[in-house]
This record gives sequence, C-alpha cells and structure tokens, in this order.
Amino acid sequence: MKSEQQQFTANQYMKFWLPSLIGVLLFLVPISVGGKVTIGLGVLADGLQALLADYIPLIMTIILCLSAIGSLIVKCINLQMIKNNSFLDSLFNIPPLWIALRFIGAIFAIMTLAEIGPAFIWSMATGGTVLFDLIPVLMVWFLFACLFMPLLLQFGLMDFIGTIVRKIMHPLFKLPGRSSIDALASWMGSGTVGVLLTTQQYESGYYTKREAAVVATNFSIASIAFSLVIARFLSIDHMFVQFYITVIVAGVVAAVIVPRIPPLSLKKDTYYEAAGKQINEVVPEGVSSFKWGVQKAVEKADQVKSYRGVIKSGVLNVVDIWFALIPLVMALGTIALIIAEKTPIFNYLSYPFIPFLQLLQLPEAEAAAPAMIVGFADMFLPAVVGSGIESELTRFVIGVMSLAQLIYMSEIGILLLKSKIPISFFQLFIIFLQRTIITLPVAALMAHLLFF
Repeated sequence: MKSEQQQFTANQYMKFWLPSLIGVLLFLVPISVGGKVTIGLGVLADGLQALLADYIPLIMTIILCLSAIGSLIVKCINLQMIKNNSFLDSLFNIPPLWIALRFIGAIFAIMTLAEIGPAFIWSMATGGTVLFDLIPVLMVWFLFACLFMPLLLQFGLMDFIGTIVRKIMHPLFKLPGRSSIDALASWMGSGTVGVLLTTQQYESGYYTKREAAVVATNFSIASIAFSLVIARFLSIDHMFVQFYITVIVAGVVAAVIVPRIPPLSLKKDTYYEAAGKQINEVVPEGVSSFKWGVQKAVEKADQVKSYRGVIKSGVLNVVDIWFALIPLVMALGTIALIIAEKTPIFNYLSYPFIPFLQLLQLPEAEAAAPAMIVGFADMFLPAVVGSGIESELTRFVIGVMSLAQLIYMSEIGILLLKSKIPISFFQLFIIFLQRTIITLPVAALMAHLLFF
C-alpha cells in the first residue's frame, strides 16, 4: 500500500503541535511541587481544591440533590424541552435503577454533611471518606481533565503517538498504539483520567469493545502521586523507587496475561455501533512511521473548525461527570465501605489467600489476607488494613497489590459500569481476582529477591 504525502501549511502544522504540546505539558510531564511529584493538571486541581476545601462537600451535596430531583421530574413529567435536547435527555432521562442510586447518593451526602442518622453511614470510615476525601479530589480532577482533554484527543496527538508506537503495543498487548497515551495519562495523573480517555476513545470509534475493556482494566494505573501517598501511609516511602518499580513490573505482567484469558479475550473486536471504525494506524509502504504519524495528526487537527465547539464539549463532559457519575460514587462507594468496615464478608472471601500468602513466605499471612480482597471496594482500603502489620516485607507487598489490582468499585468500577464499554460487575470482579492472583507472586518474588 502506497500513499502520497500531503502538503500542509505552517498554520495547519501549528494547529497540531501547539495544542498537543500544551496537552503534553498539562497531562504527561511530571513536575515536583513542594517535594510532591505531580503534573500540571494536578497543580491546577490541588490549587482549586485548597481554595474551595471548606465548600466542596456542600457544593457537591447540592449537585447530588439536583441530579436526583431533576431525573425524577424528567421521568414523571414529559418535558419537551428536555426531549429536544439530546444532552439533557441523556443526563436526566435515565432508567429507574440509576434514579434510585442518585437518590441514595444524595441522601447519604445529606446525612454525612449534617451527621444525622445512623453513624455507620456518615462516619469518617464510610460516608465521610467518600464525601470529604474522595469526592473533592474527583470534582476538581474531572473539572480540569474534561476541560483540557480535547488537547490530547482532538488535535492529533493520539494519532501521532499511536502510529509511532503501534509496533510495540500491538504485538505485546494486542492494542492500538494510542493506548500508550491512556497509560501515560494515568501514570502521571490519575487512573480515573485514563478511564475517561478510554471511554471517550471507544465512543468515538478508536477502540473496539475488546480493546476498550482491556485498556480500561489494565492500563488505568495509579498515578505516581497516589502511589507515594500509599507508600507513606504504609511507612515504606524510604523504599519508594523499589516499590514503584515492583508496581510497574507486576502491572506489565498482568497487562500481558489478563487480556489473553476470559472474560477479556472473549470480548468482540467490533467498534461502538454509533461511531463505527475511525482508526487507521497502518503505515503505508515507503513512508516512515514518524512522517505518516505527523500527516495523520495534522489531518485530525484540521478537522477542528471551531474552538468554541471544543470548549462546549469539555464543559458538557464536566456536567455529565458531576451530575451522573459522582452521585453513583457517593452511593456505591459508601455502601462498599460499609460492607468492608462493618461486615465480615471481605474476611470470609480472603480465607483462600492465607495459604497462598504462606506459600509465598509472607509474615503475618492471616492479618494480610483481607488486604488482598478489600481493594475491590476501594484502592485505599488495603493500606488501611495493612498499616498495623509489623512486617515491612508484608506491608511492601500489600502496598504493591493495592496499586496493581487496579479494579476498585468506589471510582474506576463505577466509571466503567456507567460507560458504554460492555463490561459487567461480575466481569470486573473476575478481572480483579485474576490481577490479584497474577501480580501477587510477582510482588512477593521481587520483594524477597531484590529488596529484603
């Protein structure tokens, strides 16, 4: 297959590289601020969160109430104004189950904010963690991520990088090259940002059903910043380099194996029906990957005719996340934490891991076993469970596992279930177990051989 190189003007080239460069600087370049490794997006998010710290729980409680009441009104009253607006229709005209979850989220938020009702709902171990710790982070991160994500998606960067690294990503992970951007955005910024990127790419026709499910469940790795928080909480931050190297190695091993076994291997390689196939990373004969990547990138950037349209789509994404996703985080996140904190379910589920941990020669296996399973509820819970364990080796492995398991319902899981990516709750739990069983020996082996 041969292709002639198109000729572009200087303005067309600039339309590709200038927004893409800003996007790279915001999302992918690590910077150190006050001894903490973060990204430009993180500086903006942390700054806004600090500025509004005392008001965010109240603001989000109001938004959760508006979301619940609005969806009930639209369901009960046939408002033509809503029906005529596709965005408002998709935001408020939702199935009864989602309306119920929005009301549960709003009620939990009110109870937590006012500290009324049963304490097990609003305590700092359950609803308080979600409303005061998790939701403020999600609110500000999603605000800036949604506003600036078009810089990565719409101006050719994904097309450029995808064409260049396809030769690595496709044989190793059976994925398009552009999936490397998702992983980088997660690695430097936030796993939720990576999932958001993936869902938007799937709905735009750049990933198949299988590719989207694989990227979302295997490449939305925890950020360096959050990894450092986990390491500090477990008192192993003096070994952070060894710790993060172990997380990366375990994550790569899982990303090679998990997509090749069910349920991910059974996903169809078909594109989202509403968009169809939009991707082409195949490089023609006689053209270098770099030159072809630049051509595809400039062509993509040239399709953007209105910056106002780009800004509008970003703002609508923010509204969708705040009104549709965060109520689910409040409802399901609180329920998951109540189950983890107040019932022995996770302890029972963890019994099979005790002999496994003993086989791997990890001290305090019985105390560590619940940490292997409780991460399905929330990524931070294994660190909470493991913080009281005396063995530094065991705390090291627990910390690695909390980051390598990836699938946790309080955030990533809910985002995936809400998305159009075809993946169920049961499949997420199976993938969580698969990642646990695959990454645990890797983490233990590296800890024994290299660091302890």
